[in-house]
Amino acid sequence: MMTTKDILNELKMELPATVKLVAVSKFHPFESIAEAYEAGQRVFAESRPQEFLAKIKTLEALREDMVFRVEAGGGDAEADRGYMSDVEWHFIGHLQTNKLKMVLPFVSLVQSVDSVRLLDAIDAWGRANGKVIDVLLECHVSAEDSKQGFSGVELAELLEGWHGRDFVRVRGVMGMATFTDDESVVRSDFARLVAMSDMVRAAFPGHDSNEISMGMSGDYRIAVEMGSTMVRIGSMIFGGRG
Repeated sequence: MMTTKDILNELKMELPATVKLVAVSKFHPFESIAEAYEAGQRVFAESRPQEFLAKIKTLEALREDMVFRVEAGGGDAEADRGYMSDVEWHFIGHLQTNKLKMVLPFVSLVQSVDSVRLLDAIDAWGRANGKVIDVLLECHVSAEDSKQGFSGVELAELLEGWHGRDFVRVRGVMGMATFTDDESVVRSDFARLVAMSDMVRAAFPGHDSNEISMGMSGDYRIAVEMGSTMVRIGSMIFGGRG
């Protein structure tokens, strides 16, 4: 049976250096994140604010406990105080505007900005808290109506009317292909997302807006082939939901 470390090593050997591996840790306990961290993984993604905040609090409590134990033994506690401080947290779920304070203080990237209302709320929070928030614009490219995100027309309207939002930095796009075994459909969905990425890059010339977050456990190889810069992989690393 392969260990988490074995799986991560295989994925990192397979993925090009230009593609970031995002370990989707939603629904899995903090212990699974810690195990992946010890195996070398540094980027994790969560999708539910309450669950994410609980994991942050677990990490903070763990650090305090580690520091207490070291100080009680007369050692240097600085390393333990910074345990997992190099983790890059991403948020990939639907984010309600009343839950921003549970997420934005801790994340490096919100991948799932799926509406103008959310975009403006994030900008307002950033302004009030003096923090520029990196985001991806979530695009709806699949055949499933249940998926969130901007359509091509909506994205064009947003970019054409862009103004202000000094506390939001658009780093690129994110999307999900249709859940199907038909590879041609998946490729078509990813092609639409790449085209929408071109629209974003054209709207922000000179900015680092090149990220294309596409590809999950079942289709990441196709996504990488078609230009993904981030793959979001959960079940391959952590197994089924915890």
